[in-house]
Amino acid sequence: MSHIIEVKSISKIFPNVNTAKKRLKSLISLLLNNGFNEGSKVLENINLDVAKGESLAIIGKNGAGKSTLLKIISGVIKPNSGEVIVSGKIGALLELGSGFHPEYTGRENLKMSAALAGLNDKEIKESINQMISFADIGEYIDQPVKNYSSGMVVRLGFSVITVTKPDLLITDEVLAVGDTEFQRKCIAWIDNYLENGGTLLLVSHSIYHVQKLCKHALWLENGRIKKYGDSFAVSQEYQSHYEKKSENKTTSINKDMTNYHVESLRILNINDEEINFIETYDDLIVRVRVHSPDERVPGLVLGIVRKDIPVYGTISDKHKPKAIKISKNCYEFKIVYKNLKLLSADYEIKAHAMDPECLRLMDEVIKPLRVQSNTTDMGVVELETDWSNND
Repeated sequence: MSHIIEVKSISKIFPNVNTAKKRLKSLISLLLNNGFNEGSKVLENINLDVAKGESLAIIGKNGAGKSTLLKIISGVIKPNSGEVIVSGKIGALLELGSGFHPEYTGRENLKMSAALAGLNDKEIKESINQMISFADIGEYIDQPVKNYSSGMVVRLGFSVITVTKPDLLITDEVLAVGDTEFQRKCIAWIDNYLENGGTLLLVSHSIYHVQKLCKHALWLENGRIKKYGDSFAVSQEYQSHYEKKSENKTTSINKDMTNYHVESLRILNINDEEINFIETYDDLIVRVRVHSPDERVPGLVLGIVRKDIPVYGTISDKHKPKAIKISKNCYEFKIVYKNLKLLSADYEIKAHAMDPECLRLMDEVIKPLRVQSNTTDMGVVELETDWSNND
């Protein structure tokens, strides 16, 4: 399998320049091309291969080194040690507004960015209307970019990507800016891009975007790789890790100030009786009521976890359920797990409210569930097996 990205033992140090003496020392090292041996080490011995057609998310807390790693891979900055090899054309959406001239209009910046991406005059002329249509910023397209909101700048930047069609798309928190309608449009475009063989490198604090768009995830912590693997498993472990660190802290959430939120989570048996214990093969019913401030049908993510091991997760956007309107601002979802094949253990049922577009996770409500099984099988779930003779 050919690799589009090869990161070989890279490290990055940013010099400490908080005093005149340190600034002078750093300047001398720079002029002598000696690099920096002292300072803040933001990346340390990072090794990573990304295959063509892969989708990889980079997650971690602020200051973990995510953006620095993207900038090194994009060629914006160089590592202090190690090597990065990238094959193919890169389309990078990094810092907000990077690559745009603030005095130029949106239209002029589109043409300039397309030219810098390698399009000739004919191709730019043929694609300019497509870019303008995707950006969808109306009359602002002929106004200077310095007058744009952050959301409009993102619209402009992403519209360039749609016509340059890079081999590798690198994005840093792009989907965190702008309205939900545009986010949905971007996600649809990325889905199509990946289906057609594109490669994605995504930095995001949204676990939902990580799990929806990426097959694999890389967890950075203090400049080092803490975990790499399946995006769902890594992101769940990452989330659980920081939930544990903050579990002793009391957080007061004013539900009236929250956007969409879970009002209630009930675990029931087939007789509609509330339970916290069930046997393997029984039907399990979960009812979740979600508050909607604008009366639109909200989204819902429901998951089953055992000791921080993700067992199963699903989202309402996939199933298109018919939520029942309980009151003006409340909807109820009913989920039935038929013939539940979980084995004996203590589990948690987790419910996350989402916005109607299923782009943003809101609050989380958790309830315990104990499963008892008479089988001697081991593991998390019973699988159908056939021990017949091999005829």
